[in-house]
Amino acid sequence: MKEAEREILLSFWKVHILHHAGEEPIHGQWVLNELRRHGYDISPGTLYPLLERMERRGWLKSTTDPQGGLRARKDYQLTPAGRKVLELVRESLIELYEEVVVEAKKAK
Repeated sequence: MKEAEREILLSFWKVHILHHAGEEPIHGQWVLNELRRHGYDISPGTLYPLLERMERRGWLKSTTDPQGGLRARKDYQLTPAGRKVLELVRESLIELYEEVVVEAKKAK
């Protein structure tokens, strides 16, 4: 059950990241705090590889202060490809909500 739970949560986390990166640049510590504020228990060891994967997929673009040294903060922004993914996710969420929540309430 724990593994299935984690797979679902990873998707939720990605949606959160895409959404917020589309509003303004974000960085890892801010994302950790934001996800924890929503009750998600995520570690830096999970988050940072996730951000890197999202960047490799072209959904996020990072910038780093060249004067910041090896541990300089990376700021992530949504790319045009990431914006397309976010729009697709939003459309799918609306459809899923209608089916899973609204129809379930009608059936009661």
